[in-house]
Amino acid sequence: MAEKTIISSGLGHLFMTVFVFNFANFMVVPAITDVSMAALCPGEDECSLAIYLTGAQQAITGMGSLVMMPLIGNFSDNYGRKVMLTLPMLLTTLPLVILAYSRERNFFFAYYALKTLTSMICEGSVLCLAHAYVADNVSLPRRASAFGILSGISSCSFVFGNLSTRFLPSTASVFQVAAAVAMISVVYMRIFLPESTMEATVIAATLKEETMNDCLLEKKCMNSRIKTTPSLRDSISLLKSSWTFSQAAIVAFFSSLGELGLYSALLYYLKAEFHFDKDQFADLMIINGIAGIISQMVLMPLLARIINEEKILAIGLVFNCVHIFLYSVAWSSWVIYFAATFQILAVFAGPSLRSIVSKQVGPTEQGKAQGCITGLCSFASIVSPLIFSPLTALFLSDNAPFTFPGFSLVCAAFAVMIAFIQSVMIRAPHVVPELKVNDSVLVEP
Repeated sequence: MAEKTIISSGLGHLFMTVFVFNFANFMVVPAITDVSMAALCPGEDECSLAIYLTGAQQAITGMGSLVMMPLIGNFSDNYGRKVMLTLPMLLTTLPLVILAYSRERNFFFAYYALKTLTSMICEGSVLCLAHAYVADNVSLPRRASAFGILSGISSCSFVFGNLSTRFLPSTASVFQVAAAVAMISVVYMRIFLPESTMEATVIAATLKEETMNDCLLEKKCMNSRIKTTPSLRDSISLLKSSWTFSQAAIVAFFSSLGELGLYSALLYYLKAEFHFDKDQFADLMIINGIAGIISQMVLMPLLARIINEEKILAIGLVFNCVHIFLYSVAWSSWVIYFAATFQILAVFAGPSLRSIVSKQVGPTEQGKAQGCITGLCSFASIVSPLIFSPLTALFLSDNAPFTFPGFSLVCAAFAVMIAFIQSVMIRAPHVVPELKVNDSVLVEP
């Protein structure tokens, strides 16, 4: 009973950490488009420079994350989730402080440079480590629901963050509050979040010690050292370890490619076609967030008891495809808000995919597995700007080959459709690989 209480308390503090951290970061999303365009193209509703700079930032961030996510995930298996959470959460606050001070052109470029550098380490790392923390502390039958709740917490922070932006009096106050809340999230995590109750650290240490002893006895190690730093080869080996894992990786790449294409184009598309401003962006995101809360906190735990994660994943992807397509052909602003309600089913995809991945590896590889998937999503963020930034800029300009402002969004929907086709082919085995330690077998309850 005491162990269950500790685990429950740990997850509670993790959820609060994720909520406060995401709250700070989601607050600035509706405001950053206006800040970017005011700094780069003042007084205009269409700005190709802002689109290309956003795409370049996304690509550079993706290149850094592609390397860093597997490293961070692997190191968290060895040194603990809490330790590895500290650095990205601290670094994320720094760019917010710059815009909290000033939004002038020079300060915007300073923010842009620092945000790009820090995002190479921070982008996706908190989510990756949070998924690994949940996998450490939740048994297999309940894992899909737990991942859904974690995503639901993120949706809650999304709603409250955008509500705060909607009602704060100025753009300056948005960034000031966001910077303060981001700092609070770091302090809360360091004080209240217990280290994960994962068996992985103990097991990994035991295996490392045994390997070292064997190495010394057989005199097969140079300088008595064992390589513990993960490499690209480790990630490739992990992808080859299971056909289901490989399929999930393909789904992760194409679904991320489509979603990143949506997010990189949507706000500029709405600005150009419907003259949306900070408040209307916030309204749209609040609808998205409320749909996500209902879906992940209520519907997904119920569905997870009835159907498996593979079917939930397919449902999420097909509705994600439909809602992106509706954005692309919107003929009035009410269609945009209607399309946003499809998020109630579209958000199933992320938690179910993470649950499928977590069940394909043992307890000592949860961080590595989640880091590998996050790294692939980061690779998608490298490819996405190369495709969608030129398309968005071209079809929003006066030089478009034909009149279709939402053409880049159609392409994003097509990428998600590829992910859906792959998802229906997944037949995941519901057995976690056994891990042998000292001739005994550890099987998660």
